[in-house]
Amino acid sequence: MHKYNGRYYFSYSTGDTHLLCYAIGDNPYGPFTYQGVIQTPVVGWTTHHAIVEFKGKWYLFHHDCVPSGGKTWLRSMKVCELQYDADGKIITIDGMDE
Repeated sequence: MHKYNGRYYFSYSTGDTHLLCYAIGDNPYGPFTYQGVIQTPVVGWTTHHAIVEFKGKWYLFHHDCVPSGGKTWLRSMKVCELQYDADGKIITIDGMDE
């Protein structure tokens, strides 16, 4: 969970591909409303992720198997910039393109 512009973003992985999705609420205890996808699937799984702000920019840290040649047991850490639109929705990241 992270807080952006006074709202709480609850992020999680779901499904067989571990798609990263999120919901937004005004309170860290909910309720939360589903908003969409943060990142489409990558090679391997993105189950373990984190969203952090550093020097005014937001970043998504996640696992990906491309740096390890596609070996799913050798997941590597990747990072990409996370961006929001004017309404505070996260702009979906293409997991196969970043």
